[in-house]
Amino acid sequence: MRDDITYVGMDVHKRQTKVAMVRADGKDVVEWSCATETKRLVRRLKKEAEGELLCCYEAGPCGYWVQRELAKSGIRCIVVAPSLIPRKPGERIKTDRRDALKLARLLRVGELTEVHPPSRQDEAARDLCRAREDAKGDLKRSRHRLQKYLDRRGVLWGKGSWTLAHRAWLRTVKFPEAVEQAVFDDYLATVEWNEERVKGLQERLEALSEQAPYAEPVSLLRCFRGIDTVSAMTLVTELHGFMRFESPRALMNYLGMVPSEDSTGERRRQGSITKTGNGHVRRILVEAAWHYRHRPYVSRALRARRAGQPGHVVALADRAQQRLHRRYWRLVSRGKATNKAVVAVGRELIGFLWAVLYPQSLETQQA
Repeated sequence: MRDDITYVGMDVHKRQTKVAMVRADGKDVVEWSCATETKRLVRRLKKEAEGELLCCYEAGPCGYWVQRELAKSGIRCIVVAPSLIPRKPGERIKTDRRDALKLARLLRVGELTEVHPPSRQDEAARDLCRAREDAKGDLKRSRHRLQKYLDRRGVLWGKGSWTLAHRAWLRTVKFPEAVEQAVFDDYLATVEWNEERVKGLQERLEALSEQAPYAEPVSLLRCFRGIDTVSAMTLVTELHGFMRFESPRALMNYLGMVPSEDSTGERRRQGSITKTGNGHVRRILVEAAWHYRHRPYVSRALRARRAGQPGHVVALADRAQQRLHRRYWRLVSRGKATNKAVVAVGRELIGFLWAVLYPQSLETQQA
């Protein structure tokens, strides 16, 4: 703790920000409210501060733009993880003012965990991945609405929904009532519009994946079974840098894919995975892990993705296929549920991906 630093906690909202400033000795506290507009905030911070400024606020809906604007003004600001802020069990009153003061005091004693902020470019790429994911969700819901509408009227189709034959059949469906037909046409138009939406975002995402700085890591990740352009881009943009994780275990902990634990004395009790951290990456890893229940095999598509890639990366991806396939069936044969086995495989898959993209590990393998 330095004597020349003024610590600032901010409770940032869309319209208003509560600010609490604590001197290095922890006794002199200055508090105020202001509009969430950085120019006024910067002027007041510099006016009230004594020595160097260190600010913080919780990660949330307001994103990282406040942190970026303060950094442009020469003020150091960190974004902290809300789930890792210490809380007293007896605290029953929560206000914006109390939150700001609490952040300032915890920042002073070093009890806050900083979130690694993405660059503006990484955040834009990440939002593109999430927009495609949202569009896929909207498409699924619109298809369900259309299907349930037809089911309620006894208009049924055989097996194989959303094939070319199914789509051709949908265009021939007619209802005797004009209102019924209007509702059906609206549902069908919504489905087609969402399909175009997904297609447009997919093309934009694939084009971005071929540009720096995403082209190299995406091409390396695509060497693994179960990982193609969209999943590789999601991994790269959501984590925005594997170098900040010093070991595979650190990455596993960050993604919440390690077992929870409640142990005391001689008793040790483990539960389900913690599910902390980034849920988007966790979902991608679990989806990729399902592929490893099949016997190791290099398909034509996977062989095309591996063309021209470094030999040590392809060898590591083949090693992952062998190990993870054995791991899955070993767990299943011991009576583990398939879902649990897949999560365990996904956790080990993280280690292989880390070994490919972590700079020091990559240099070691090349040497």
